[in-house]
Amino acid sequence: MKIFLRNGCACLAALAAAGSGRAQAKPFAAGPEVQKIYDQLLPQIDRIPIYDNHSHATFPDDSDMDAQAAPPDESSVLRLRDSNPEFVAGAKALFGYPYDDFQPEHAQWLIDKKKAAEKAGGTAYWDSILDKLNIETCLANRVALGPYLNPQRFHWVFFVDSFLFPLDNRDQTGKNPDMGVYIPLQEKILKRYLQQENVSGLPADLAGYESFVRQTLADNQRKGGVAMKFEAAYFRSLYFSDPPRERAEAIYLKYHAGGVPSSEDYRTFQDYLFRVMIDQAGKLNLPVHFHSAVGIGDYFSLRNGNPLNLENVLRDPRYRKTKFVLIHGGYPYTLEMIWLTAAKNVYTDSSLVGYYVYPSELKNILKQWISLYPERMLFGSDAFPFNDAVGAEETFWLAARSARTAIAAALAELVAEGAFREEKALELARMYLHDNAAHLYGGSK
Repeated sequence: MKIFLRNGCACLAALAAAGSGRAQAKPFAAGPEVQKIYDQLLPQIDRIPIYDNHSHATFPDDSDMDAQAAPPDESSVLRLRDSNPEFVAGAKALFGYPYDDFQPEHAQWLIDKKKAAEKAGGTAYWDSILDKLNIETCLANRVALGPYLNPQRFHWVFFVDSFLFPLDNRDQTGKNPDMGVYIPLQEKILKRYLQQENVSGLPADLAGYESFVRQTLADNQRKGGVAMKFEAAYFRSLYFSDPPRERAEAIYLKYHAGGVPSSEDYRTFQDYLFRVMIDQAGKLNLPVHFHSAVGIGDYFSLRNGNPLNLENVLRDPRYRKTKFVLIHGGYPYTLEMIWLTAAKNVYTDSSLVGYYVYPSELKNILKQWISLYPERMLFGSDAFPFNDAVGAEETFWLAARSARTAIAAALAELVAEGAFREEKALELARMYLHDNAAHLYGGSK
């Protein structure tokens, strides 16, 4: 009873203070007022240096840009088609592009400029792209960090899905045409890791394979890796069960030297190995990134990629020291995503979302996130080369401009609604664009 009364008094006091001082936040904001606040906020937000949580910074002919390739005949959302005039605006802003379209004879001007930069070598070119966009630091998701990327500006995020595919994968590869593209690339990367660790073939027992996996993660971190990345949603459900080691060991012993495991056996082995990697990530203080959104290809499963599939892992007390980053905002499950970040070791970012949808819709998503867990939201560009003309450079520009304008609009509405003042709005903008990521990865400016 005493606790109830004490809490009740506190509530009454708070209500009294609210009545005599600042008013309750309004359920809507007046248009002219929002525009005025937006115009005040945007120039200040433009000056905030960006810490980009997710990109594929690369020239288009670099096969190390990703652990997988785009499947044939994939369809593109409206905003990512060559006809989008925003890409022309990006090319003009970054390169002084003299044309108003990407007709082949015009696009060649841009292609020649980029090819010349690639041929020149060195790290100055990509540093200059970041400088023009006021991007301080950028995480590059790559098989290996390219020699043309300055490791002081571009930090390496390495892929780990290949460890889940050490057995005979013919049934996996034959599931659909997309898997026919993806799985051979995972096998290739696994062989690359085996060579890196001077392992001549698959170890004879599960203990040996676990040791190889743990050592590779540690070595990649020593080579500059700041996080590890799962693209598992492209291959299977993000739901990982928790099988006993004995079952995984029996499966590995039966199939590591040959034979095709059943789907159930392979899934059990993967679920166990996945948790070995999560455990090692926690011991190394190595954040774990997940693709957690819609994906490319005709056979990508939205149900399998739903971030809620990971809830049993994210809420597992064994992994409370492991930091999880669910990239792409779980799109289109953005509301479910932000509630997963109620756990203090779970983050999300706006990569991919920031150029899939237009700023008016991105504004709504960011406004919802800010209203719930602003400490766990990160900017990400997902910059990626779509072809020789529209490259990672233009998608960097598109994502950065979209995010700055969308966050300014979201904050302007919240200020106009009376949620907080402009000073708080700028603090929240800096958290999203820079500070949250800088804190997560160990400090920056």
